[in-house]
Amino acid sequence: MSDNFFAYISRMRYIGRWSLMRNSLPENIQEHSHMVAVIAHALGVIRRDVFGVPCDPNEAAAVALYHDASEILTGDLPTPIKYHSADIRGAYQQVEKLACDKLLATLPDELRPAYEQLLTGETQERLHDLVKAADKLSAYIKCIEERKAGNNEFLSAEKQTRAVLEASKLPEVGFFLEHFIPAFELNLDELGTIE
Repeated sequence: MSDNFFAYISRMRYIGRWSLMRNSLPENIQEHSHMVAVIAHALGVIRRDVFGVPCDPNEAAAVALYHDASEILTGDLPTPIKYHSADIRGAYQQVEKLACDKLLATLPDELRPAYEQLLTGETQERLHDLVKAADKLSAYIKCIEERKAGNNEFLSAEKQTRAVLEASKLPEVGFFLEHFIPAFELNLDELGTIE
């Protein structure tokens, strides 16, 4: 079983997201994880350079790259089910931990500690708030993109996600919302191209 880790990770592209919603722009967890890593890195830079709080943006990006790795084995459980009750959430957290442990077991012993920090360790816990915020921002961006594609299926999710983001206690989230989210409303011509 050892040495299968990266073959499993490459299978992230087969796990679809938003399974209960009609998608104009399908998204898999590999694409999602990339965007979450980009945003987590940005939030880390904002934390460090705007608010003066020590943070390693590269570490935040690495944790974000693997934040949904357990879903390779569990699939993506829809949010309304995952958060329906404390019992379901607790049971799902146990399943996620089991899946992460199984993935870690597919690494050579020498590499396991480094990836354990990203999947379940102290590094993952320390940066959980930034990665969770990046995950929520990524979901919000997905909702904006679906609305812009003419898909009204995501309107309620967009409104709910925006409310959660606006209620966030993280100043990095407010900064990102103010400075970067408006550009997601623009088309390519409005964003500008290389001339």
